[in-house]
Amino acid sequence: MNLHFIAIGGSAMHKLAIALQNIGYQINGSDDAISGPSKMALEKHQLYPKELGWFPEKIDTNLDAVVLGEKVQADNPELKLAEELGLNIYSYSQLLFEVTRDKTRVVIAGSQSKNTLTAMVHHVMQYHGKEVDYMLETQVSGFDNTLNLTKENDFIVIEGDETFVSSIDHRPKFHLYQPNIALLSGIARENINDFSTLENYVDQFKVFINSIVNGGILVYNEADEKVKELAENTENPIRKHPYSIPEYHIEDDTFILDTPEGEMPLEISGEHNMNNLAGAKWICQHMGIDEDDFYEAIIDFKAAVR
Repeated sequence: MNLHFIAIGGSAMHKLAIALQNIGYQINGSDDAISGPSKMALEKHQLYPKELGWFPEKIDTNLDAVVLGEKVQADNPELKLAEELGLNIYSYSQLLFEVTRDKTRVVIAGSQSKNTLTAMVHHVMQYHGKEVDYMLETQVSGFDNTLNLTKENDFIVIEGDETFVSSIDHRPKFHLYQPNIALLSGIARENINDFSTLENYVDQFKVFINSIVNGGILVYNEADEKVKELAENTENPIRKHPYSIPEYHIEDDTFILDTPEGEMPLEISGEHNMNNLAGAKWICQHMGIDEDDFYEAIIDFKAAVR
């Protein structure tokens, strides 16, 4: 597949370009400014443009698709020619979905704790030697990168962010992934950001739930009233699994999980992390890790640090 990246130097875009090249895609790209880690990484993989700027002559019908970075404006000359030629045009999020169509997509969404939940799931998978692809919005400890794409892995775990796809596409990113398995952790008023009202913000999560594939799975935090209401009222034919804070107690500032197998001292602390642990357990179980194996792995998980 032959792809051209417009704004290839973006923090996420250059990683996607490199990852796809590594699994056999033909990649080239343009940008008007590239610096720092992006420049070094693109140079290392022979993807740094020979000249900075926008060059419509790079756009032709030999391309299978054009990929747009978040900063690309509607009047970009390369984009305008791609539109005139009727080429496939994808955002980062759209392309990520396209290249993972044949994988089981696990999307972790919610106003808070997305990176911690994703890190918990990744930690458990790594502990048991199960390789999975992943995409993170920001760097988290325990991950070598924010993106891992392979041909072989059956699962991809995606941090489903509700920010806009790009400057010219104001759909939330997490609307585009069509998860097979999804987790919704919470909806916080303080995270409204670009959405005009709380009602509008909540509606974005309703759309997310409706984007889960038919027969898919929603794991949701039933302690959050808005999440619970959306999950219980959706007409999407999916399986639903609520989670809540598990039984635990504290001894000498150590949080100890009370499990069927006995007491389990943890490296993490805080009621919110106990809640996260319960959600991560459901996700891991749907990814083939049984409850006992989850507890064995999570015991030495440390808090995700950016």
